[in-house]
Amino acid sequence: MFNWIKRNPLISYFVIAYAVSWSFEIPLALLHQGFISVQIPMWFHYFACLGPLSAALIMTFLTGGRSGLRNLVVRIFKWRLDARYYVFAILVPVGLFAFACILNRMITGVWPNIRLLGEVDYLPYLTPLGSLGLWLITFGLGEETGWRGFALPHLQKTRSATVATLILGILWACWHLPMFFYRDTYIQMGPVGFPMLAVSLLCAAMIFTWLYNSTNGSLLIVIIFHAVFNWLTANEAGGQFAAVILSVAVILCALYIPRRYGMKNAAPFEKQVA
Repeated sequence: MFNWIKRNPLISYFVIAYAVSWSFEIPLALLHQGFISVQIPMWFHYFACLGPLSAALIMTFLTGGRSGLRNLVVRIFKWRLDARYYVFAILVPVGLFAFACILNRMITGVWPNIRLLGEVDYLPYLTPLGSLGLWLITFGLGEETGWRGFALPHLQKTRSATVATLILGILWACWHLPMFFYRDTYIQMGPVGFPMLAVSLLCAAMIFTWLYNSTNGSLLIVIIFHAVFNWLTANEAGGQFAAVILSVAVILCALYIPRRYGMKNAAPFEKQVA
């Protein structure tokens, strides 16, 4: 069994990631849909981030041993980067968010409530910094250690960065499926919800690939970008325009990257491989 897992690291990774995450999410979906009556706290949702994280740690150890784990940790804390990548990951989303707030004021006559940045689903008020910290630890560190830390470099080993990104984007979108059965914001999107999410994640995946390959495998920068984007769009702090403006910007960037840098690397430097 262990030999098969080591010979098929990508399949094994996704099986583990899905199994761990869905073990928390499927019970929440069954509870919300009325199939079970056992009370499960909705904040269990945040433990879904353990799927990609634990799968990456397990498979990295099985395929690379302790040296592989050390390398993974180094990439998580790799912070010596060209400043422009920090500008892109932090200041650009914040700038677009500020523009959305100004636009909301111009159109509606009301400034959005920035305090709402401290709100997250299923938890008490955390303050804006507390909310950002939660996103960094959960779906920043938790997801990106797996998706970009393990899956992407393995996919890029035998494929172009663009094809690897498309495959990862589809599997990343499918990982979210249980959420459409218990998260109110997802359920409200109706039948078009999953296709819309899939398109947005495919575009986001291209940006993550560009960041990862451009920084010689820094997981820190993709963790930061993931967390900041979620922090600014997962609430009503930016009014009715923030999520739309940031999402359109992601789509435009995703279309530009392979056109600018080519399909092979989707970045100014060689793609990162396992």
